Order: sequence, then C-alpha cells, then structure tokens
Amino acid sequence: MTQLRDETWMELTDTETGRKAAPIRLGDRLIEAGLLRQQDLDRALALQRRTREPLGRILISLGLVRRYDLFRVLAEQWDLPFVDLLKEPPDASLAKRFIPDVLIQQKFMPLRETAKGIFVAVALQPSASLEALLSNVLGPGPFHYFVTTEWDIDQVVRGIFRQELLDGAVYGLYYRNPHESAYTTFTPKQFCFLAATLFGLLAAMYAFPTPTLIVLNLLVNLAFLGNILFRFVISLVASGLEKWEAVSSDEVKALRDGDLPTYTILVPVYREANVIGLILRNLAKLDYPQEKLDVLVLLEEDDMETLEAAKAARPPGNVQLVVVPNKMPKTKPKACNVGLYFARGEYLVIYDAEDRPDPDQLKKAVVAFRKGPPHLVCVQTALNYFNVRENFLTRMFTLEYSYWFDYMLPGLYRLGLPIPLGGTSNHFKTEMLRELGGWDPFNVTEDADLGVRAATRGYTVGVVNSTTYEEANADTHNWIRQRSRWIKGYMQTSLVNLRAPSRLVRAIGMRQTSGFLLLVVGTPVSLLMAPLMWLLFVVWLITGTQDLDFLFPPLTAYISMFNLLLGNGIAIYTNMLAVFKRKYYDLTVWALCNPLYWLYQYIAAYKALKQLLIKPFFWEKTIHGISKQLGTTRGH
Repeated sequence: MTQLRDETWMELTDTETGRKAAPIRLGDRLIEAGLLRQQDLDRALALQRRTREPLGRILISLGLVRRYDLFRVLAEQWDLPFVDLLKEPPDASLAKRFIPDVLIQQKFMPLRETAKGIFVAVALQPSASLEALLSNVLGPGPFHYFVTTEWDIDQVVRGIFRQELLDGAVYGLYYRNPHESAYTTFTPKQFCFLAATLFGLLAAMYAFPTPTLIVLNLLVNLAFLGNILFRFVISLVASGLEKWEAVSSDEVKALRDGDLPTYTILVPVYREANVIGLILRNLAKLDYPQEKLDVLVLLEEDDMETLEAAKAARPPGNVQLVVVPNKMPKTKPKACNVGLYFARGEYLVIYDAEDRPDPDQLKKAVVAFRKGPPHLVCVQTALNYFNVRENFLTRMFTLEYSYWFDYMLPGLYRLGLPIPLGGTSNHFKTEMLRELGGWDPFNVTEDADLGVRAATRGYTVGVVNSTTYEEANADTHNWIRQRSRWIKGYMQTSLVNLRAPSRLVRAIGMRQTSGFLLLVVGTPVSLLMAPLMWLLFVVWLITGTQDLDFLFPPLTAYISMFNLLLGNGIAIYTNMLAVFKRKYYDLTVWALCNPLYWLYQYIAAYKALKQLLIKPFFWEKTIHGISKQLGTTRGH
C-alpha cells in the first residue's frame, strides 16, 4: 500500500527515474507561475538528494508551495484539467460502487457518468492498472480524467462514506472477532458463572461460616503472595537490564535519511484547544525528515474550539486535520480507527496532545523493527513526566511510571510475557495493526487490550530505549478519573480474555497465561481486595488477636505476615529502585509514602467497578494542560 501511495508523487519528480527533465519541468513551472523562488527550489532539490523523497512532498512539507497550487501545476504537466472536489462534489452513488479503502489507497474518485463517458478525479497519473480497475467496476468507459489533491479525495471519502467509516471504526473488530471485543461486558456464561459463584459463596457462608472465611482468607493471601513474588521476579530480571539498550546511538547514526520509511503519527485530541499548538511544535522537533511524516490530527466533530485552535496554529503541509464523526462511543480508540483508514506510513505511532517525545524516537523505532523478528508488531517506548516535582501526586506518579516503563516492561519483554501497552508512544507496523483489527473502541484501555490481543495472535511486542515526556496529573479528581478508567479497562480486558480460558492457554501457552493472570487480572483484583485486608488488620489492632485467631491457622498466618511485612516492603522498595535509572534520587524518600498513594488507587478501583457495571464504555476524559510547568523544559 505504501508503494501505491508513493506513486501519487512520482510525477512530482524523482531524480532516479532517468527522466532528468521531469524535476526541472515541475520546478520551472512553479517558478514561472510565481509560486516558487529559485533559491527555495535549490534548497528543496538539495534536500531531495539527501532524502530521495519526491520534490513535491518536500516543497509542501517545507511550506514553500500550497498543496492546491502544486496539483494545479501538476495537472498542467499531465495535460489534464484540474477539479476542486469541494466545489464540485462527485456523484455519491458512483463512488459507492467502490469500497472506501480502494479510493483512499489508490487516490481516485469517480465524479459522474454522462453520455460522453465517465469522469474520474485522480491524484496520481492515470495508468493501465487504474483503467482496468475502473473498467471492472464501472464498465468499459471511456474515462476522462481530472486532477485533484489527495487530501480532497480523503475528505470526500469521509463525507460520502461517513456511515461506513463509522461502522468500521466502531464495530469493525466486533464484526470480525466478537470474542475479542469488549462490546459485550459479560457473556451469558460469565454472568451465570459469577451468579453461581456468588450464590454458592453466600450458601457456604450460611451453612459453614468459619471454614468458608478461613478458605477465603487463605485464597486472598495466596493471590497477594503470587502477585508480590511475580513483581519481585520481574524486578530482578529488569535490574540486570539497567544498562541494556535495545537500540544504540551508533545504530541511529548509521541510518540514512533516504532509507527511512514514511511514518504516520496519529494525534487524537478532544477538548485540547489549550495544548494543540504544543504537540505541533514538539513534532516539528523530531529528528526525522518532515516530508516522510504523515501526521493526522484526529478531532471530534463537536469540538470546534480545538479545530479552530489547530487551524490557528498554522500546521505545516504534512499535517492533516481529520474530523471524526460524532457518534458513541466517544473514545480515543474510535478516533484512532478512523485515522488508521487514512494512514499511509509503513509504521505508525500515537502521541497525546501534551507529549514531548525524544527527538530520535522514530529512528530508534525503525531500527528496532528492522532488528526484530518478522512477527514483531509493536515497540513501546517509555513514558515519563516533565512536571516531576510539582506536588505529591506528580512525584508518586513519576515513581510509579518510572518503575513500570523502566523495569516492569523490560522485564516482561525479557521473559517473553504479554506486554500491556501504554496509551501513547507505541509504534506499530501499520499493516499488522490492520490485520489485528485496530483498537477496540469499547475497551477504555484499548492499548493494554491490544498488547494482549497481539500475543494471542502470535505477534510479539518489544520495548525501545526512548522516552516520551507527558504531563503528570497534578489534580486529585483528575487523577482518579484517569486511574479509574485504566482499572476499568483492565477489568474489561480480563473479562474478554477469560471468556474461554482454555482458548487463551492454547493461543499463548500456560506461562504467558499465568503472566496475564498475575498482571492484568491481578491488578484490579488486588486493588479491590487490599482495602478489605487493611480493614481486617486495623480491626486486629483494635480488638487484639483473640477475636480473629480463627481466621489465621498457621499456614495462613505465615503467608499473611509475609504479605504484610515483606510484601509491602518489596512494593516500596521497587518504587525506590525506579529512581536509579533516571537519577531521580531526591524522590527516594517519597517511596515511603506509597501506602498513602495506594488509598487513591483503592478509591479509583471501586469507582472502576461501579462504572463497569453501569457505564462500561464511558470514557472519563483526562484534562490536560493544567500543570503549571506545561511550558517549561522537561526536568530530571
């Protein structure tokens, strides 16, 4: 598909085609039309020699020529008339004889059928293969061609196929693989199992209260023990990787601009008028040829404020504003699925509106993909925060994220266990992402779900030593909204993958299934059960041991004491460990405040459980741009 889309620009000059006059003709035409200066053409040609990228794309990405003007000149060069599709809209019934993917990929749009023949708008020079495709669908013709811009074709496709694109973005995964979608929260079997378990538990409590409580206490403590030991082993493995680099700086330097592929960047935004200009400035700082970047800013239809702010930021020619039709669920994955239709890059990455990726991040991802196995579908970079020391929440959040991305994920990767992706800075092979069905718009942690789904399909997820700096939540209510959504998504992912446990084991094996149970399932379960165990401990402190001794036979007592003393100590220690890789040494003492930070997580977990039952698809929007350090440079 990338090759097809690059042909759109071949006539805009390619110095290696052997037709030496082609690039000069286009440049001369632009100069003669007063659209380009000679010194700007020389600058673009020098850049073309380094990147081997078509001249037209370079001129547009540098802002030297408007896309509309360039294609008008291109129409003259092809000796074809130009048509503005926004002023002369095509016949929708004719366009709907094709599937939108074909129109998007091959950049043509049938306009109308008359007695003289069929009129077709193209953004690449008509070819025999296009003629054959048109004849196969529309009949023998004759065909009369007009030239238009590829962005106008995309926009017309979004208008004519509005409902089809929406259905694909919302229900595409569900229609293809309903057992992988969170559209159904509880299957009938799961509902019956949960109801039977609850009924059986109540019956056991009524008939045999003491043995039932003892067994429950033992099971809960064993679950905590398993979770503690799992994280400790992961931490030990990751500690041996502190100096490990997935991609070295020498490997990045060895890359030649001319060998780099086109890279799509998706930027889903909603109610982000205050920070939309920031992400555009940050993307401009990426050490990657701008003409090879395909940036799609995904805006919601009812968010005119952000749309106007994006236009006011005067984005460069490689940035396309894509308006996502307004339909529930209004979620980030739905917007990303719409963007996936129009992505033309070999690789694709998602960034949030306030993100500050390391300048060489895309190049590191390219190296990681080229070094990795064929089934490597995604590489995840680390996330961290630029407002580390703003308040208590940002410090604790930084400790948590530093441990998760610098230790937990590398440890999971080294052990070959499923990796739940982060919500941003995950880099994909675009075609493999399409094969996976994109994101699940009904799962509110679509990233974690996609990482697990990739594992069940036989794909692997890697990590790369690069960081994207984000804004840590500095507001308590905002933090709880965000965290409850994450935990609810883990609950959804758990329910989806446990619909048929035997199928999960067959797909990924017992070892990876155990990792999934301990991490993805174990996280919400432990957060829901921990407050009850702390309450039991407080009651024990107040009433003394005699009243609760019956719950703690020797084995349970030993496990419970280990969890209380060493388990919580290990959790605090791992957060202390997180400071070393990034040299956040002043945050070490803050790890001792983890028990207070856990209280926030317990509140978020119970809110997540409530929403899972009554509003499973509700996306609690995280408000960005509230940090007082938003405009400062990232700190260490």
